[in-house]
Amino acid sequence: MEKIILTVDDECATLAILQTTLKKKFVIVKKNNGKEALEWLHEGNLPDAIVSDLNMPVMGGLEFVKHIRASGLFRNIPIVMLSCHEDSFKRIECLLAGADDYLVKPFNPQELEIRVFNLINRLQTA
Repeated sequence: MEKIILTVDDECATLAILQTTLKKKFVIVKKNNGKEALEWLHEGNLPDAIVSDLNMPVMGGLEFVKHIRASGLFRNIPIVMLSCHEDSFKRIECLLAGADDYLVKPFNPQELEIRVFNLINRLQTA
């Protein structure tokens, strides 16, 4: 069965890069902000991993991660955060909120693909 990756970003260019990069190995679902992504999850959808931007309108990535980790149903989904913030404060804030990984934009698409693949595999073998 194909693995599903929920991608969450308000920038069409980033969503397009994620789609192009990850579609070789995964089914990609695209949402424009955390609120849309949560609504999709609450409709009964369960992705194998989430790749989310940090800065988005309506509901940003940090609030989105906190909602995911507070949920009984979604708390174990691996989450990779993307952000243009290179400072360690933002990275630490995201990791403390429950993100599994953090990549700075612009990111290497191959590195992202490997990180997502590794997170999913680790979860399956645990």
